[in-house]
Parts: sequence; C-alpha cells; structure tokens
Amino acid sequence: MRPIAKLLWRVLALVFLALGLLGVVLPILPTVPFLLAAAWAGSRGWPALEQWLLEHPRYGVYIRQWRQGGAVPRRAKWAAIGMMGFSSAALLFTPAPTFVKVGVPLVMAMVAIWLWKRPEP
Repeated sequence: MRPIAKLLWRVLALVFLALGLLGVVLPILPTVPFLLAAAWAGSRGWPALEQWLLEHPRYGVYIRQWRQGGAVPRRAKWAAIGMMGFSSAALLFTPAPTFVKVGVPLVMAMVAIWLWKRPEP
C-alpha cells in the first residue's frame, strides 16, 4: 500500500475512533457503529488498531459479532430504537422545517425496521 493511502486510512480510523469515544460520554452519539467503522478503516491501513479493537474487553465482542454475521444484541436494538424515538419526538419541538420533522423520523423508522431484522447473537 502506498504511504499516502495508508496515512489516509489511519486518519479515517482515528476520526471514527474519536467519534466512538465521544459516544461513550454523550448519550446522543452512538459508540459501537463508530468503533465498527474504525475497525473497518483500521483493517485497511492500521492492523494493530484493528486488532486492539477486536480484542477490546467491552466493545470487541460487538465488533466480532457484527463481522461474523451482522448480529446485533437485542438490548442494543432496544436502546437504538428508543433513542431514535426520543430524537424524533424532540425534533417536533424545534424550529426545523416541516419536511425535516417528517423526513427524519421516516428515515429513522426505516433504520429501526432494518435494525430489528438483524440477527441476534
């Protein structure tokens, strides 16, 4: 791999990792999806980071389950769908345009349906 490509994959992995770390402390930001993306980017340019994420005592199991079959634990499904519902309700009380107040919850509903259909470990 060319050095510039490797550097770009590493930067992308770090950006996803930083967003995942923010998700640990900010309830409105998901953690695991960003760590999945960080592991994916790491697999292309930073194998040591990918390995560290796969072996992480708390989040490694979720990354491995996702890679092995796209599995999402039921508890995570409920949490994600609950946050999407809360976000949709909160959006109604903002000055956002009507198409946003309708469109965003529709997209979230489609994501919730897709998520609920994912296999469970």
